Amino acid sequence: MRNATIKQIDFKKYVIPAIVVVAFIVAMGSYFTVPAGSVAVKLRFGKLVGSYTEGLHLKLPLIDKVEKFSVRIKKDSFDTEAFSKDLQTVGLRLAINHRIMPDTIISIYRNLGPDYTNTILRPMVEEWTKAVIAKYSADSLISARVQVAKELDQILKEKMKEKQVIVSDIAITNFEFSPQFLKAVEEKQIAEQEAKRATNLVEKVKKEAEQKILQAEAEAKSLRLQREVVSDNLIKLRQVEAQLKAIEKWDGKMPHYMGSGDMPFVMVK
Repeated sequence: MRNATIKQIDFKKYVIPAIVVVAFIVAMGSYFTVPAGSVAVKLRFGKLVGSYTEGLHLKLPLIDKVEKFSVRIKKDSFDTEAFSKDLQTVGLRLAINHRIMPDTIISIYRNLGPDYTNTILRPMVEEWTKAVIAKYSADSLISARVQVAKELDQILKEKMKEKQVIVSDIAITNFEFSPQFLKAVEEKQIAEQEAKRATNLVEKVKKEAEQKILQAEAEAKSLRLQREVVSDNLIKLRQVEAQLKAIEKWDGKMPHYMGSGDMPFVMVK
């Protein structure tokens, strides 16, 4: 009788709590939630049996496995290297915004896997970055940065759409060149600035020479006009002025003539 009582106490003390714990685990494991902005796939013994959108869903505890994916825009940054048209090594950092569509989650899980960013997106970015960069010389990449990003954006949108991944935009956040190339670019810029200064100096000297020529032409024209003014009329005017001055000096006495023939001698008193 006593042994039966002890067994009953042990059952109540250990077995019932264990059953409660197991029941709680089973109950908690019989459903799962998909948060907002996510989707999920359910696997049963490794076999994909369905996809689920946000909300509360049932599953078999300890049997079904759930994988969740975000369908919100995700931003990833990739570092890669490429060769320019003139065979310069170019380092790039690219920022890419991408997402998946809720209704394509089964296809993406089967074909790309849960880590599609590293298995598909990164290799695709590296491949097409090399192809686009190879079309530009290293020095033109600096000024064509927006154009390169735009070209990459168009290509990756098309290629990743085939994989059911939506690329919303891509940006080149950094260009890196070798120290030798940067030094060559700096020397080229200095040479161009020196050449520009020399050109400006030549233009300045040329303009000064043109101004001197114009000034000389103006002075020559002025002298020519002055020579034209000294005409016969001016000479006659000067003669009249001389006669007027002689009249002003005359005292009213007539001059005396002495001599004979055609050569008179004038005596003025």
